[in-house]
Amino acid sequence: MENRKTAARGQPRLDVHNSDVPLVCRACESRHKGVCGSLSPEQLIQLSRHTTKHVYRSQSELITVGEDVHTYSNILSGVVKLTKLMADGRQQIVGLQFAPDFLGRIFSHQSTYSAEAATDVRVCSFPKSVIEDLARTAPDMEHALHEQTLKELDEARDWMLTLGRKTATEKVASFLYLIASNIDPEIDAEEHTIRFELPLKRLEIADFLGLTIETVSRQITKLRKAGIIELENNRTVIVPSLARLEDACESEQ
Repeated sequence: MENRKTAARGQPRLDVHNSDVPLVCRACESRHKGVCGSLSPEQLIQLSRHTTKHVYRSQSELITVGEDVHTYSNILSGVVKLTKLMADGRQQIVGLQFAPDFLGRIFSHQSTYSAEAATDVRVCSFPKSVIEDLARTAPDMEHALHEQTLKELDEARDWMLTLGRKTATEKVASFLYLIASNIDPEIDAEEHTIRFELPLKRLEIADFLGLTIETVSRQITKLRKAGIIELENNRTVIVPSLARLEDACESEQ
């Protein structure tokens, strides 16, 4: 966002056109907003030597709980759902990640959750050892990784509030707001109509929110009738005003 605003004020995004930056990184929006934005051109060159890009189709598993960690990734596009498996085999979605989030827990030896592509997902992956060496030698990157961890902690606390105190309508609005405000890192969600496919099935949304499928459907209908969202079909949601949707997240007493 800041890079876009800077360019709009007439100051060029020099890093995009800087010939010292590897070609694979120059047009990558994840680099400007994600942890890679903290790296110098020299460090990006070092990292790019070990970079691989992957596409995961919807429902594909990116990380399996308990497996040894060998790589970390930046999400370039799409939605990733983080899940935990309970002792009786039930699966619970515990979080969603979007571009340009960093996927993986730095310095961990084993994954503590599973990660699955909720939509088609593109990622840029790096060996664990390379990222951890950079984190040790590049204070700005270490700071960026720390900031992302704190961001995830804040989001988890906000979601605890959503689950514990909000009404059914507010819960569904909060879920839709989460998707609408994060689904596309390249547009200013505050200034544009947002259009997206629901990344989760109705049953998954219900489980994520602690509601029944019927309640989720009723609340989506209620938001549609209030003009806060529009539905093109069962999966496509249009948000004419992100501000109105945000208001609906905490509009009932």
